Amino acid sequence: MSSMADISARSIRLAISVTDEALSDRLAEVLGRATGIILVPSEDEADVVLRPAGEKHPAEFLEPALTPREIEVLSLLAEGASNKAIAQRLGISAHTAKFHVGRVLEKLDATGRTDAVAHAVRIGVLNL
Repeated sequence: MSSMADISARSIRLAISVTDEALSDRLAEVLGRATGIILVPSEDEADVVLRPAGEKHPAEFLEPALTPREIEVLSLLAEGASNKAIAQRLGISAHTAKFHVGRVLEKLDATGRTDAVAHAVRIGVLNL
């Protein structure tokens, strides 16, 4: 038989961050009966946080401080533009375009150009 510590280690800590109290209570009722889920208050550390569809995450965690120029570069990345094409479209040097692309990747914690665009769309910085 598993110990309580083993069960807790395999469980998912779930917080419900829903302003509609009736919906929040219903979710807690249903999910509280599920094996492997531990409900925690929304201010506690959780593995997963449930939020209503369309609700953005807290801005302090998701909104990178992109400059207007970096947003322009990100838009061009979404079009598939190379550094050379970005430079031509923005009237800057290829070196400067490369610098801006690097800063966008860094600020979005992206592994590449496609990842940067996907992440920006997910967090609402870029709309396609």
